[in-house]
Order: sequence, then C-alpha cells, then structure tokens
Amino acid sequence: MQFTTLKKTDIRVTKIGVGTNKVGGHNIFPNLDETEGKEFLKAALDQGINFIDTADYYGLGRSEELIGEVLQEIDIKREDLVIATKGGMQWNEKGEITFNNRPEYLRSAFEASLRRLQTDYVDVYYLHMPDNITPFSESMGELLRLKEEGKIRAIAASNLNFAQIKEVNEIAGICSTQAVYNIFERGVEKDVLPYCVENDISFLPYYPLSSGLLGGNYKVTDTPPKHFKGKLEEFRTRVEQADRLKEFAESKGTTLPNLALAWLLAQDGVDVVIPGGRKPSHAIGTVQAADITLTPNELAEIDKLIKQEVKF
Repeated sequence: MQFTTLKKTDIRVTKIGVGTNKVGGHNIFPNLDETEGKEFLKAALDQGINFIDTADYYGLGRSEELIGEVLQEIDIKREDLVIATKGGMQWNEKGEITFNNRPEYLRSAFEASLRRLQTDYVDVYYLHMPDNITPFSESMGELLRLKEEGKIRAIAASNLNFAQIKEVNEIAGICSTQAVYNIFERGVEKDVLPYCVENDISFLPYYPLSSGLLGGNYKVTDTPPKHFKGKLEEFRTRVEQADRLKEFAESKGTTLPNLALAWLLAQDGVDVVIPGGRKPSHAIGTVQAADITLTPNELAEIDKLIKQEVKF
C-alpha cells in the first residue's frame, strides 16, 4: 500500500482512499443495500486503506451512521484511521436541502457528525458547499475554533471556485480541497491545480471514474445516464473514448478503472483518490492503482486516445 501525507499536516493517508456516498447515500443513489455498503467499507479497510471520506449530506446523516457502526464492529484502532467528513448543507424533515455556512450551524452539524460517527474528533473537516451569503471569515473562523479545541485535526473545503479557494486558504490554511476531476473532465487544470501545487494544498478529485464512464461497462447503444439527458452524442463519444482507454489499460495488464485512478495520481497536485462503490467487489483491486506507474509517453498516449476523431 502506498501512503502520502496531506499537505500542511502530519496526517498519513493511503493514496487510495474510500468514498462513501454510496454507503447509505439514499438521497443520491437509488436502491442502495446498506448491508452491502457496510461490507464494501469493510473490504476497503481489509485491503489496507486507512482514509474514509464521507459527508453529513450523504443519506442525510445515514452514511456517517453506517461508518460509525462499521468502526464498532471491526477490530481497528481509531488512531489508525483517517476520517474526513463535511458540513454546510442543511436539511429539513422533508429532506429539502439549503446551504448554510453560519458558524452556529456548522458547529451543531459538526457535533452531530461526531455522534453519528461515534468518535470524539474528525481528522479532516470540509466546508462542503459555500452558501454565498456567510463570509468565509465567519465560517472558517468557526472551524479554526473547533481545531483549537482539538476536535478537528485539519480544515478543508470543497466545491469552491478558484477565487474562493484562495480566500479560504488565506483565512484558514486549508490542507485539501475537492472538485470534479478525471481523464474526461479537466476544468481544474487551468488554475485550481497549479494554485494547489504552489500553496501546499492536497487536491482530492471526486467522480474519478466520471460517474461510471471510466468503469468500462457502458456501450454506445446503452441508454445514457440521467446526467447525459439531451447529450446523446457526447455520451457516445465518451463511451468510444473509454473503449480505447480500456484496450490501452489491458495492454498494461490492468483495468480501465485502475488506469483512470493511476492517471489522476500521476497529475501534479493530486495526492489521493477516493473511489466509491456499492459492494465489496468494488473495493477489491483498487489499491493496485497506486502501484501503476505511467511514463510521460504513456500519459501523452492517453491524451491522443481521447482526442482521436470518433465516428459512429
């Protein structure tokens, strides 16, 4: 297992972490099996992964509850794990979501996360989403107070634009940030990634497999997933590109998902990837992605495979 250290901290994490939005995230994904989700998490930990990424928004607290249950059911010391969770998205009894970065809400949300996770501290706590109302000086100021109280080891933020990342870093010295990034979706390369490299911020990409497109299981004749509604040509193009990348992965003796994860780890600024999953089989094998070395020529070849003209 390969390890790294989150920037600005002494927190050692496996380069392959585990994302848990499909562990109890019923408000995001349909037909989730909670027992399978817990077994997925246990399988990831059995592989040597020590970094768990979650959020109170996932299942409106249910993901954190299931993680807390798993940690009570397995023989593992809390100090041997790194747990990251997020706050700043509030919900009512109907499950309706609003963004709330007010200090008093963040503190109450954080304390609720501790109870669900059955722990007395969180290693990394993220401001999940900006509400674009509360000044960052107030929201990040509250997280700094929680850190001073010993309840948070490191502060982070996700889903921020470039200017917002700069602002929160100047206030709180964030250790990491999260945004969409994968072989297909590279918007952060323009300014976010370079800034992270220059300012010691660990970048953690989410949707590393482009919502399953880099899993290698789609066909051009399949019905596109809902986020490709009205984008049939784009969906087919991505599937064709994924097919070419799958052949390239097989030539290297690996799988397309592991190639996609290895590609991310080869990018400057990316320290950890956090693939998710629904069942134990999804966790087995992903740790091998950290052992894949892509040469500059191979990275260039991957770019060429994506840029090739697609014909239907």
